[in-house]
Amino acid sequence: MIAALAVLLFNPYTRAVWREYSSEHSVKAAAPVKPNKDRKPAPEFALKDADGKTVHLEDYKGKVVLLDFFATWCGPCKIEIPWFIEMERNNKDKGFSVLGVSMDDEGWEVVKPFLADLKVNYRVVIGNDSTAQLYGGVDALPTTFLIDRNGRIAAVHIGLTGKKAFEDGIEQLLQDPVADAARGMALPAFALRAK
Repeated sequence: MIAALAVLLFNPYTRAVWREYSSEHSVKAAAPVKPNKDRKPAPEFALKDADGKTVHLEDYKGKVVLLDFFATWCGPCKIEIPWFIEMERNNKDKGFSVLGVSMDDEGWEVVKPFLADLKVNYRVVIGNDSTAQLYGGVDALPTTFLIDRNGRIAAVHIGLTGKKAFEDGIEQLLQDPVADAARGMALPAFALRAK
């Protein structure tokens, strides 16, 4: 059996057929973010952070936001969160913020120790079913939204996603111009930075 499998796997004809098949049927990588015309406004919410302060998504307008729905018991979330810590550290001075939304039923009792253990450096709020419904019913964790500087959803990642997909999306959004609604024109992203 093993010999037959080895012959099949290492046969030049089999490899050639596989190369041809895989090149024709390969999965193309999705664009990191949606085109501007396809982006919908991110739903507004009011949720409490660990200090009891109310956090609104509107507070982040003008920034690129990675909005991460997670839970402390979620294995893939535990893989992504260290990436988000690094992304927050590397991009916070460029107009970027990570905002975590914990979907743990036990609330801060389990979330605070989890955040301390991982040394999370970004703001986290406790979510609820109504917030999840606003974002399309968040049926799987992690579910992560990349939100552009104008508060529109530019990408949605359901389940464990590669680090590079997040990095590429963030980089692209940080370079996108910001719409100036008052004047009906686009301003370069660098115009938001304080001197």
